[in-house]
Amino acid sequence: MSPLVAGHWRRFAGPAIVLLAAALATAPILLHGPYCGDDFEFHVVSWFDAQHSWRQGILYPHWMPSANYGAGEPRFVFYPPLTWMLGAALGLVLPWTVVPVALIFLLLAATGIATRALARQALSDAPATLAGCAALFSGYALFTAYERAAFAELSGGFWIPLLLLFVLSPHRQRPVCGDPGLRDRNPSASLWRRALDGSALPLALVLAGAWLSDAPVGVMASYLLAAVALAAALLARSWAPILRASVAAGLGCALPAVYLVPAAWEQRWVDLREAIDYPIYWIENNWLFARHTDPLLRPFGMVLHRASILAISMIGVAVLSVFVLCLRRSSSAQITHEISSRPEEGGASANRPPNDAPQSHSWWVPLALVPAAVLFLQLPVSLPVWDLLPKLRFLQYPWRWLVVLEAPMAILFAAAVWPGKSARRWQRGAVAACCALFFLTASIFAARAFLRVCKEGDTVPDLLTMYRHGGGFEGTDEYEPAGAEHWMVPTGLPDACLSDDYDARLGVAGTPESIPTWRPEQGSCEATATAQLRQPEHMRIAAVTPHAGFLILHLLSYPAWQVKVNGRLANNLPRRADGLIAVPVPRGPVDLTVDWITTPDVIAGRCLSSLALLLLIALGLLERKLSRPRLS
Repeated sequence: MSPLVAGHWRRFAGPAIVLLAAALATAPILLHGPYCGDDFEFHVVSWFDAQHSWRQGILYPHWMPSANYGAGEPRFVFYPPLTWMLGAALGLVLPWTVVPVALIFLLLAATGIATRALARQALSDAPATLAGCAALFSGYALFTAYERAAFAELSGGFWIPLLLLFVLSPHRQRPVCGDPGLRDRNPSASLWRRALDGSALPLALVLAGAWLSDAPVGVMASYLLAAVALAAALLARSWAPILRASVAAGLGCALPAVYLVPAAWEQRWVDLREAIDYPIYWIENNWLFARHTDPLLRPFGMVLHRASILAISMIGVAVLSVFVLCLRRSSSAQITHEISSRPEEGGASANRPPNDAPQSHSWWVPLALVPAAVLFLQLPVSLPVWDLLPKLRFLQYPWRWLVVLEAPMAILFAAAVWPGKSARRWQRGAVAACCALFFLTASIFAARAFLRVCKEGDTVPDLLTMYRHGGGFEGTDEYEPAGAEHWMVPTGLPDACLSDDYDARLGVAGTPESIPTWRPEQGSCEATATAQLRQPEHMRIAAVTPHAGFLILHLLSYPAWQVKVNGRLANNLPRRADGLIAVPVPRGPVDLTVDWITTPDVIAGRCLSSLALLLLIALGLLERKLSRPRLS
């Protein structure tokens, strides 16, 4: 094989190894059998409903009809769209039983590939590939995939390394091993030319992708961007990193406005505080190794204990790696000094350090600071920060910051353990074999510790059968109408129920903790009606009512619903305790329609996203122009 062909294939060896590692990390799920997790049902049913809406011609659905046992909820308004759209899209080409495993493989592979791309700015191909494998085998990535089934949060392993890539390594300067960026290519150029060097545009796209994938990841990415840009500016003694980050942050938050503006504006219509009001979601109850005497918190103690062990382990690996790198750098400096003091043995090549790790502190210092910052946020001393910074409490758990630690820890680890250039081939092979064995062991241990046996009714086939049966699923607390209690919505309701009392209790619960059930013999409905049209965002009922009263619809109330009775708008509808829509109707023929309308905040979000897209194109053209060399 010619050297040219060998070099061509060598370029694909690293990504191929990362893909193989992702397959190995996914294999325990296949071997385990039916796979479930904390958020498994939430995501899988969302994919079902998203795909159903697509088949009805709704490209960007807002309403999830199967929630609350068929009464629905506005989940797609508030939950970022990329991951539930990706799951629904995979369901179009793959069997539903394969989709969760395929999605985990793709997200783990993306984590490894992105981390490898970041590591390649400072390391050669082999240690960079090792860093990519270490990131996807990090305890938190497997914990998120196996036990929590938090598919959206798992995407943070992809977006965070890319964000660090474009913040730490300006695009217009091609970093080389041993001398990565954070120094300006042309220090004498204007501030704008140094800031808009070609990396602002992809940085904006990365931040937008983080927000569109998972809200907690978007929050963490935004604060990480600000912190790393500030550190970069101080190290480079330049305003360029801050200016670049400001431009990227503005566009990166404006691009997903089609999702962010409605999600922010319509919070007043739901009970979103439920996401952080429960004690298990309080930051104060989730510090490292916190112990609880409250019976409500004890079931969560095992999860917190595991997350605490993962946090200490990952932070410990990162800190130990920094220590090793410092020792190696000190040793390298001593060797260089001794060689340079002997001119007969010196030379340009002799000044190179024996390790692939670069000597420029401006690239490594921000990575080394990440473990310290993550550790600080796990401790009670950080509580003022959680209270001061906007939206930070919506992360719910301090240990969610471990997703930010994955890539820095992996790169520091790879740089610390990989032999230097003076090492022999067998030494590199031994390190690679030991790491592969460690990753395999970590995968087996994580599978035993985190994977769980599904309960009856929790597997994908079970959920699919229940979905097709039409009974619906449990709703989400934070998406219920403000002032209502969605757990009061009965199962088995007809499309419409006629009653004299708009707030009539329709179902009967066997115990105070159980979900109520409606049956005709209970007599809570004087008459019932079946919808002639029932789609995710449209409903039509034609009936003849024996007397005036209220038609209570099997549909949760929401301001985006436009209700018409015999062609006239029905405004100021009474509020029920369970949140269902109650419509006053006259005696006789009734033609009732309910349609989802485009509210002004949605229009504003679309306009802002469109404007941001135009500005992004203009930014790309401007960066391309500024990156051209100036003729003297």
